[in-house]
Amino acid sequence: MARVKRSKMAMKHRRNVLKQAKGYRFGRSKKEVEAKVALRHAGAYAFAHRKDKKTDARRLFTVRLNAGLREMGITYSVFIDKLTKKGMTINRKMLSELAQNNPDTFKRVVDQVNA
Repeated sequence: MARVKRSKMAMKHRRNVLKQAKGYRFGRSKKEVEAKVALRHAGAYAFAHRKDKKTDARRLFTVRLNAGLREMGITYSVFIDKLTKKGMTINRKMLSELAQNNPDTFKRVVDQVNA
């Protein structure tokens, strides 16, 4: 059986890893071992922060909604409680968009919930 030295595939793998780590600082972009570690961490952070992005967006919706409601003399928690008791299903994203961009429509929604 012929001997296989694997240098071609090793170089291909090394090039691919270093290409992915391009732009990283110090040895992370030049040394294969450090690049692998950096890429592993980058992947983990990317996964976690994709999840965090959704949480951050929801927190922003809540803050915008609360700001719009406070101008009308009602707090966020009271409004959401009344909304659920009325059985209205408008999500927080749409409510915050209304509060920010269409205050007249938002005021009508708040009045309906308070009635």
